[in-house]
Amino acid sequence: MHDALFFEKYKNKIVKCNLCPHYCLIQEDKHGVCAIRKNVGGKLFSLVYGRAVGCSPDPIEKKPLYHFLPGTRIFSYATAGCNFKCSFCQNWNISQVSKGEAGQIIGEKQSPSEIIRDAISMNCKSIAMTYNEPSIQFEYALDVAKEAKSKGLSNVFVSNGYITKEPINEISKYLDAINIDLKSFDDEFYKKVCGARLKPVLDAIKYYYKKGVWLEITTLVIPDENDSTDELKQIAKFIASIDKNIPWHISRFHPDFEMMDRRVTPLKTLLKAYQIGQEAGLNYTYLGNIKTNDFEHTLCPNCKEVLIGRSGFLNIENNLEGSKCKYCSQEIPGIF
Repeated sequence: MHDALFFEKYKNKIVKCNLCPHYCLIQEDKHGVCAIRKNVGGKLFSLVYGRAVGCSPDPIEKKPLYHFLPGTRIFSYATAGCNFKCSFCQNWNISQVSKGEAGQIIGEKQSPSEIIRDAISMNCKSIAMTYNEPSIQFEYALDVAKEAKSKGLSNVFVSNGYITKEPINEISKYLDAINIDLKSFDDEFYKKVCGARLKPVLDAIKYYYKKGVWLEITTLVIPDENDSTDELKQIAKFIASIDKNIPWHISRFHPDFEMMDRRVTPLKTLLKAYQIGQEAGLNYTYLGNIKTNDFEHTLCPNCKEVLIGRSGFLNIENNLEGSKCKYCSQEIPGIF
């Protein structure tokens, strides 16, 4: 166990966790919603500090991040647990394993320095806290991020965005980029499918942006759940209201976990979402989880030339000069 941050002590050894918007009131010897933060003797502890899962190098495009160190390798890791319970979770064997009567804390012992050592040995330029919600392992992630910075590496969260302002203030000192899943624009969807609420996610997106963390957004489009034209327009409008240069990744759903009975997202739905992004004025809209690469390229918003050509997770063409289009000198937002 490791001392947890962001909690208050109440009477009768009850603690209130302030890390995420669930604001769990946790009785002694009980866990919060994430099932990895436990009240022991009236004090909150993390059960996953130093217990890493899924340690491996990835193309950074897999996160997905398209405007952050393109073409480089990123070292990914996770821990057990999550503060969501998404019915479609592709990493449910990691995110949900700590929950229920048979809950487990899985993972191999890895200190922050060992994580960074392995990343450097595999020629990675950055660290990704990914696969589950990184904020719930906050103390571990923070120490990893500090160690990474001391060794010249960058830090990335792949997140559901369910976090409060105080921890954002702390992690943003070390966090370089984040991809946030904006799973829907319907609060009922968040309640029913994810066990959470929409507004805190929107607030976190705006606050990460305000803190200067490079931001990209992903929406997994699920047939008959979040694929209506109206909802997709609301998502695109929201992103554009913050900054039309925020990349929007529109991802194809494949059946998983508790949604094995659903169909794969039709290509025409993805193309509709792509067009909606264009009509909202978003400069960088991408389609993912599909076999065509026609909508993976980064195009110059000014001259429309291909700046970064992609095939899957591979960069096959790069026409940037620094952060500018080599054809028309248009400045391209991102960290290149």
